[in-house]
Amino acid sequence: MDLWNHTSLSDFILLGLFSYSPYDFFLFTLVLLASAATLAGNILFLLLIQADRRLHTPMYFFLSQLSIMDLTMMGTVVPKMAANYLSGSKFISWGGCAAQVFFVVMVGGGECFLLGVMSYDRYVAVCHPLRYPVLMNWKACCLMDLASWMVGVTDSVIYMGVVFTFPYCGSLQVDHFFCEVPALLRLSCADTSLFEDLIYTCCVVMMLLPLGVIVTSYARILMAVIRMPSTEGKQKALTTCSSHLAVVGLYYGGGIFNYMQKASARTPVGDRAISTFYTILAPMLNPLIYSLRNREVMKALKKVLGRWRV
Repeated sequence: MDLWNHTSLSDFILLGLFSYSPYDFFLFTLVLLASAATLAGNILFLLLIQADRRLHTPMYFFLSQLSIMDLTMMGTVVPKMAANYLSGSKFISWGGCAAQVFFVVMVGGGECFLLGVMSYDRYVAVCHPLRYPVLMNWKACCLMDLASWMVGVTDSVIYMGVVFTFPYCGSLQVDHFFCEVPALLRLSCADTSLFEDLIYTCCVVMMLLPLGVIVTSYARILMAVIRMPSTEGKQKALTTCSSHLAVVGLYYGGGIFNYMQKASARTPVGDRAISTFYTILAPMLNPLIYSLRNREVMKALKKVLGRWRV
């Protein structure tokens, strides 16, 4: 059954993240503040990279792509969640639900491979500094970035195409605050166990391949740093790499719990908690991690603020 043939049926009903108690309203306010911080932080980070020529390097190019992915993730989930909560409506159309599946899966898959690309960039910068301009030229960077996005797009098209071919003949109440694939599969009146096993296998492969690149890259970086004679060089390399590792930890921490669990081990409450982490908290923390621990970004920020004062 084609996705758009479902439009005559009832819309999905998102049960949401919060009730209307004073305590949940307070939590909802915190989520809105975190989302505003995510929006402001990532946009400011993108503007700083654009404004300061010293940040026109492959590392910051990849960081800008990470910020765009984080903004896409938040923009896909939070506005609809907030609109439903404030209006009292819990409905989302089939097309809107499909769009959420597409963008969430696309960003999840793309970011996974982008983190692997970023670790390779740091490996070349630390271990082969003289060859860095050749190996990480702009054409190579754009191709690696495009490949990351295309992996995410391909993954999301497959997921969306399969998920919406299953019949949904019972309740359309999604026990979640957005249309996430595992939550939708629980509503299907068909046997989805084979597809769930394929999702599990696909996620394991997609997460472990970039993780292998990351582990290998940082093992070689660590060996190179140990051999460095300069204390200042060691400190600079470790500061830059530790920021990237912190972001990797945030991504893989949420990803492993969310997508590498068997369907039988998942619960709606656990899914909502983990999804809150990777759709709201991680996008807010990523620009903070890279800016607060990075002297170049702080210098660029001071430079821009200095222009505004004048």
